[in-house]
Formats: sequence, C-alpha cells, structure tokens
Amino acid sequence: MPQLLPYTGTRTVVLVNPNTNRGTTSMMAELARKHLTPAGLAVESLTAGHGPSMIVDPVTLKESARHVVDVVRSRLAEPCAAPVAAVIIAAIGDPAREQLAAELDIPVIGIGQASIVTAAAGGRRFGMATSTSCLVGSLTELVGRHGASDTFTGVRLTPSDPLVLAASAEQQYRELAAAVRACVEQDGAEAVIIAGGPLSRTARRLAALGLVEIVEPVPSAGTLVIDALRAAVREGSPG
Repeated sequence: MPQLLPYTGTRTVVLVNPNTNRGTTSMMAELARKHLTPAGLAVESLTAGHGPSMIVDPVTLKESARHVVDVVRSRLAEPCAAPVAAVIIAAIGDPAREQLAAELDIPVIGIGQASIVTAAAGGRRFGMATSTSCLVGSLTELVGRHGASDTFTGVRLTPSDPLVLAASAEQQYRELAAAVRACVEQDGAEAVIIAGGPLSRTARRLAALGLVEIVEPVPSAGTLVIDALRAAVREGSPG
C-alpha cells in the first residue's frame, strides 16, 4: 500500500476496545497494524478501564459508550503523548462514535460503520454473521443509520452463546462458517460482515474459504482511516 503524503511528525491512530478484555485489544491492534503500518501510521491501542468484558446486548453496548469517551478524552489530554491523527472505535455497535466525531476535529471511525460502508459499496446485497443474538436490533438499526437497509439481507446467528464461542476458537469458526453459508445460500448475500470485534481473527480465517467476500471489521476501519487522512492532506489539513 502506498504511503500517505509526507507529514512532519508521528501519525498515530488510536484503537479503542470498548470492552475490558485486553487480549481482544491486542488481537485487534495486531490486525490494525498489519493494515495501517504500510501506510505510515502507528497504532496505539487502549482498553476501556471499566464496563463489560464482552458487549453482548444493548445494555452493555450503551454502558460501554461512556467508558469509550472517558478513555479517548484522557488520551487526548496527555501533554507529552504523540498527537492523535484518528480514532478507531473497535466494537461492532460503534459506542460513542457519533458523540466523539462531533466533538473532535480528527476522523473517528467505528468498525461497524466501516464494515457497513465496505459491504454495501456499489449497492451490493450484504448480510451479517455474528454470535450476539441480543444485538440484532442494534446492528439492524446501525445499518439504517448508514443508509444501507435496502440491500441488507439480515443477520445470521451462531447457535451457541458468544461466551461459549469465545472459549473455543474452532467451535467459533465452525458456527460462523455455517452462518456465512446461510447468508449466501438462503439470503443471497454478496458480501458478509463478521459482526464483532472479538471475532476478528475468525473473520480472517473465514475470508480464506472463498465462499463470499468476507468483510473484516478492523481492516475495513483501517481503510476508512487512510481514506479520511488522505482527504485531509489534499485539503491542506495538518492532521
């Protein structure tokens, strides 16, 4: 991937995990670095200090938003830290993204937002595969907020609870693969979002199957960040 246009200083993208699982943070940051480092961007990862260890329903999604705001504001207030060029909210429901985007003068990208924009490009029919049944309404609403409801084929779920699948990578892979097949074969999806930050590693494995275009949330957010920063450079912004 080509470098961004020359810029004097360090371009740091802050990836925020809205849940408190530091292992998930490390995994998502690793994926983000693979995508953003070739573009000349450093990735700094932050984990919410309070709140749920996994976002599994609208209550924990709403609860996580204030913790995301707290951790981002705290990072931006650090006097000697590298300047932040962009923020990635690394939970599929994008908690606090709209609030922070309104407050800050840098790009604030959610992995849910990025996934939907990527999957719906060109008017494609797209679906979602996930393990969080209680978030179906929130995810469907998010699709509507990004104007993609007309080509959305719906959400397909794993039969097992997300906490069960979090403990077994192979079971998670098998059940999500079955959900992807249902999106394609029963719903007619041309692209499928693996809807969940903690599912990012499995999303990468599913992409290798070649069943359909798998939209990986973290890399999708990385692409939107790069696009936003390139646009800022063209417009003469220092960020």
